[in-house]
Amino acid sequence: AQLISDDGVGIPILLGNEKKIKRLIGELNLDLDCTIIDPFYQEEKVDAFAKIYFEKRKRKGATVQEGRHQMLDRNYYGAMMVETGEADALISGLNSDYPNTIRPALQIIGVEEGLTRVAGMYIVRNKKGTFFLADTTVNVNPNVEGLVNIIELTHRAVKFFGFEPKMAMLSYSNFGSAKGDVPSKTAKAVQIAKEKWPEMIIDGDIQANLAMNKKMLEKTYPFSDLAGHQVNTLIFPNLSSGNIAYKLLMEIGASEAIGPILMGMQKPVHVLQTGSSVREIYNMAAIAVVDAQATANKKK
Repeated sequence: AQLISDDGVGIPILLGNEKKIKRLIGELNLDLDCTIIDPFYQEEKVDAFAKIYFEKRKRKGATVQEGRHQMLDRNYYGAMMVETGEADALISGLNSDYPNTIRPALQIIGVEEGLTRVAGMYIVRNKKGTFFLADTTVNVNPNVEGLVNIIELTHRAVKFFGFEPKMAMLSYSNFGSAKGDVPSKTAKAVQIAKEKWPEMIIDGDIQANLAMNKKMLEKTYPFSDLAGHQVNTLIFPNLSSGNIAYKLLMEIGASEAIGPILMGMQKPVHVLQTGSSVREIYNMAAIAVVDAQATANKKK
């Protein structure tokens, strides 16, 4: 928060126990003057947020009493601040698991209009370049339709970061060389994506090593839409493969990972991985600020 404030990246709002936060500020010798909110001492706001929560969730079994209880949780309170415009973005998850962090945001803020799901993406940087990996955090075993949604979200996100997406739909098969559910659904998803977005550079099903080896791909499968391109975006067939891949890269690949970036939310929400460093939190805050600016520009 101190770095974000000093660098003019954004205006931090801290949610939590005010006494503990101020004690930490003193122990760290920080010169941090920002808003600190402890939901336990915000009775009027909690009541107001609980009523909004009830209106949103009453057809899903929620009550006002449940809403009051939920609003004492920082993830719920923070999501409601973003929903009501009291904050522009939410970053959370440092000390909580991913599902418990993302659930309040989905219940309160929701998925962007026209989309059916959200997805998670990591940006991985090393000496070979910048690469985008999805979905690495949300969708456990997406079907064909789900993969098409992930392709769309990822393509848009990569362009948002200023890169031209060259997308490989990963599998254990190369263009039907092996049979099974994964090769079948990935090939079908690519076919649909090409029909919907003819300008998109994407191909698969394809194995990861081949997708990343430009010379080998051109030599072995010159017909591929990826031939002549250096792949920079990898779409995984399921959560297990994507999650395992990025964590291995982080530990043994001398890579810097930024994320997970949550794609497809109505308003900016980003979830930190457990144990994120100061630098990683700072990077996510910077992304959240840019995301918030883009969201505001859409409404103009």
